[in-house]
Parts: sequence; C-alpha cells; structure tokens
Amino acid sequence: MSSALDAQRPTRRSGQALLLWGLLVIAANLRPSLTGVGPLLDQVQADLGLSAAVAGLLNTLPLLAFAVISPLVPRLAARRGPERVLAGALLVLTVGIAIRWIPTVAGLFGGTVLIGAGIAVGNVLLPSLIKRDFPTKVGLLTSAYATVMGGVAAVASGVAVPISEVAPGGWSTALGCWIVLALLAIALWSPQLRTPPPVAAAVHGGHRLPWKSGLAWAVTAFMGLQSLGFYVVVTWLPGVVQDTGISPASAGWLLFLFQVVAVLTSLAAPALLRRARDQRGLATVNSLIMLAGYVGLLLAPEWAVVWTIVLGFGGGACLVLALAFLGLRAHDAAGAGALSAMAQSVGYLLAAVGPVLFGLLHSVSSGWQAPLILMCVAAFGQAVVAMVAGKGTVRPSGDHQAPDQTPAPAR
Repeated sequence: MSSALDAQRPTRRSGQALLLWGLLVIAANLRPSLTGVGPLLDQVQADLGLSAAVAGLLNTLPLLAFAVISPLVPRLAARRGPERVLAGALLVLTVGIAIRWIPTVAGLFGGTVLIGAGIAVGNVLLPSLIKRDFPTKVGLLTSAYATVMGGVAAVASGVAVPISEVAPGGWSTALGCWIVLALLAIALWSPQLRTPPPVAAAVHGGHRLPWKSGLAWAVTAFMGLQSLGFYVVVTWLPGVVQDTGISPASAGWLLFLFQVVAVLTSLAAPALLRRARDQRGLATVNSLIMLAGYVGLLLAPEWAVVWTIVLGFGGGACLVLALAFLGLRAHDAAGAGALSAMAQSVGYLLAAVGPVLFGLLHSVSSGWQAPLILMCVAAFGQAVVAMVAGKGTVRPSGDHQAPDQTPAPAR
C-alpha cells in the first residue's frame, strides 16, 4: 500500500504542475488581444476609414461581451465541466484572433467580439479552478496569474507599433500574432480534457449567482470600480498628459510605465496577503492610493510621471485583491465561479461605461477637471466598499443566513 501511494505522488505532482502551467498560459492570453489595440488605433482608422467613435468600439465591445457572457458561464461549466468549457473558450479566442487578422471592417469587429467571448469565460473560470485545485494557495496563485496577465498585457502595448512597422501586413499582423500564444494555451490545456464530466448532482447545483448577498455586491462593486479605473487610465492617460506638453511617444511610454509598475506591485501582493488577518486594510489603503493619483493629475498634472507610478502602484494591488476576493470570499469552487460571474458581469459593464463617460465629460467641459473629479469620486467609493469586500464568506445560494464573518485564509 505504501509503495503504491509513493508511486502515485510523482504523478499527482506532475499533474498539478501541468495544470498550473496551463492556467498561467491561459492567463497570459486574457489581455494582450485587448491592450495591443490602443497603440494601433490611428493606423486602423487610417487604413479602414473608421471614425474615432467607431474605432472606440474596439475597446468597448470586449467589455460588453464580458458583461453579457459572464453570468452564463457557471451553468455551462456545471453541465459540461470547467475544463471543457475553458478549452472551448480558447478555441473561440483563437478563431477570433485569426478572423481579426483579416484587414477588413467585418474581420476586425467580428474577431473582436469572439475574442471578448473567449476571454470572458477565462475571466470567470480561472478563480474557480484555483479555488478548487489549490484551495490553500488562493492568494499566491491569484497574484501569479494576475502578474502574468498584466506582464503580457504591458508587453503587448509596447511591441504593437514596432511589430506593425516591420511585419508584413502591418497592424493586422501585430494584432494577429497573438494566435501563437493562444495555440500554446490549447496545447497545454488539452491534457485536462481527460477529466471526467461532472456527475448529475453537480450539474444541478452550484451555478446560482448570489444576487441577494450584500457581501457579493461589495465584491462586485470593488471589481467594477477598479476595472473602471484601469480602463479609463489605459484609454485616456495619454490624452491627459499630452495636454501638459508631453509628446505622443512619451505619453505612450507613460502608459507602459503604468502597467509595468502595476505588474511589479502584484508580485509583492502574496506576502501582504499572507500577513494580513483579512484584506480590508489592504484594499482600502490601495484604493486611497488610486485616489491620490487622480488628485495629483487634477492639481499638478506637470508631475504626470509621479502620478502614473502612484496609479500603477495602487492599481496593481487592487487588481490582485479584486481577483483574490473571488476565491477568498467564496464558500467553495462552485461559489467562486458564481461570485466571479456576478462580479465580472456587473463589474465589466461598469468598466465599459467608464471610458465613455470620462470622454463625454471631457468633451462637455472642454477640459480634464470634471472627468478627473469623477475618478476621484470612483476611487473614494472603491475605498468605502473595500471595508466590506475584504472580509467574510458569501453563503451558497439559497442559504439566507447572515454572511459568515470568519475570514477566509489568505495564502
């Protein structure tokens, strides 16, 4: 008996290592197809004759896809198994990248919708799978996949224009080259398809979203507000700083700096999560750091480099915390999937509105003061909901008891 168990351990360890590598490479696919678009928008508009408003939909459509598809994922995963659903999502993502490689308006927007659909499924299922397969390392592995996701996103922003300048096909190849990473994810994830499909009992449970939970709504609000901040900064930071006399090229590097600082901050998050009894203090402080960055841009925009670093510092930590809450606040893996679906559906709908409202306020007021005040209010609201979202456990759907306030382990 002992020798049989000893023989199984290496197999189990290698299986978990393969699973972890698969999850991290999937995480690497969740942002580059989005963040690589912004630097190429001018080229895309010129080649296809798109107006600025129509071109802006390329950043909005994926977020709307997240909002629409996220609530459907837990039920689908319960019926088919999360491994198979995630494999299907990777296939959809790959097809979307291939279609968007075609330099036509139909290919550009059709591919973008498919890319958004594929990423939406990955956004929901990764926290659930981490909660299920690595329950004692939720904080650590959430930080790891957030770091990979943010790091590849930053690289995509930085290399988009250089690739378009040297590769045949220009901007379409710069957008389409990420198909290589998607195919690698499919290859690494394919062994997980040997997992048996869910049993009948699992199919009928574990997929109801916790709409009646106040704690779930706090987590959702935190996810939505930090996402709103990220997409507003990614969309509008270059425009804000260019009005202070910074060149377009330098403004692009500031955006790269924001993402690099966010990635470096996410590397430090696991140590902070392990030391904290709960996450209320961390989430509140980092939300206030975001507030300080917006106030700085409002009052002293000439110090844009400093405020970019401040925003990256707070934003990187808030992203890790928002993703970690999906596992730490959940009762089990099914609960993590349901909470993830709810938080990302409403959260990304709010994120989709943010850049549009920010731009509208800029147009109406002919300046950046009103939109930056909006972001100050959003960051303050994020700090408020952080005090609730950072502690407790969301009860499974159908359980109407008060939320359990016993802190979930943050490891």
